[in-house]
Amino acid sequence: MANIFDYLDWRGDLTFKQSPFNPVDNLILSRLSYLPFEDIVPGPDSQDSILLSDASERFRSLAENPDTRQFSSVHMKEDPHLLSVLGASKRFGNLRLTHYVNNIDISEEEQFSALCIFGKTFPPYISFRGTDWTIVGWKEDFNMSFLSAVPSQLDAAAYLEKIAKMFRKSLRVGGHSKGGNLAVYASAFCNKHVQKRIIEVYNNDGPGFSQDIIDAPSFQCVMNRIHTFVPQTSVIGMLFEHEEGYTVVESAQKGLMQHDLFSWQVVYNDFVRLDKVDNSSKFIDKTMKEWLSGLNPEQRKELVNHLYTILTSTDAHSLQELTSQWLKSAAAMIKTINDTDETTKKHLSRIFSILVKAAKNNIGYILPDPLARFQNHEPAHQTK
Repeated sequence: MANIFDYLDWRGDLTFKQSPFNPVDNLILSRLSYLPFEDIVPGPDSQDSILLSDASERFRSLAENPDTRQFSSVHMKEDPHLLSVLGASKRFGNLRLTHYVNNIDISEEEQFSALCIFGKTFPPYISFRGTDWTIVGWKEDFNMSFLSAVPSQLDAAAYLEKIAKMFRKSLRVGGHSKGGNLAVYASAFCNKHVQKRIIEVYNNDGPGFSQDIIDAPSFQCVMNRIHTFVPQTSVIGMLFEHEEGYTVVESAQKGLMQHDLFSWQVVYNDFVRLDKVDNSSKFIDKTMKEWLSGLNPEQRKELVNHLYTILTSTDAHSLQELTSQWLKSAAAMIKTINDTDETTKKHLSRIFSILVKAAKNNIGYILPDPLARFQNHEPAHQTK
């Protein structure tokens, strides 16, 4: 079993001229935007950039100080090591980073972060970060179920156009989780002159879109350049529609933890590809689609807003804060639920009953059919 760190052992000493850009490189660069690069990478109003190798050294020195953002804001424990390996590699160390942006706007219910990675002969890769640990970031994800566009999607398109003005060359766009969704949205709804310069769009286990967005002419124009990858038990990546199709990647993790891109398996310069997602993923996919189709936009909005009210009643701003003070958080959430008026409780009960019905309709994906077993004269338990 091999992951992106093994890939860097194999390919880290090869330039992109020696070994062309491939899907695993995309996965690595999509992860790079998760790093907290405040005070390291020049921001969106600067024309400057920094070598990835220098950014790695700067990050290491700042992360040693417990008072810095770099010490407290690492999303996954593997991220600092990844940055260190990239900085020391011949393949990535000479790339440059610029236009780092990280906006959290509670009033607008937006979490948006992005980074531009480029080289002298390396086309810019615009990397959009996925959802971080902030509660408002998750709220924005859920808002996608009833809004035609959320703030981070609109900002992603504007960001892409801004980067395009800096570089007169081809562009690659990508991201992981929500970042993959932002990459596709930005590529579909940016200026048509910018869109023509996009050579590839990468969606790494990010949600799809509603059918009206997929049917938009501008989306159709870029669809044949979209590469979507999902693990075999994908949950996030199977949300909404993926008319562009997707490639299934083997993961070393189980269940929802397969969303962790460090678990994705690679061989040489590509992913370990599978024929299809597993039955658990199919169950979740079918159940969620059936549930959402049974709710109108107003019902979806009511559900999402109420869940957000429950979570924010704890005064926590992140999932870490929520879990680190779980007893206090649980008490606050229970009080909020108990204080909910009866009309709202009835509405929410009706919404969840639709979910239960959808789950029952699709339970056959994960449970064996006892009738089929009986018809095939197959015993319930077999011994060897």
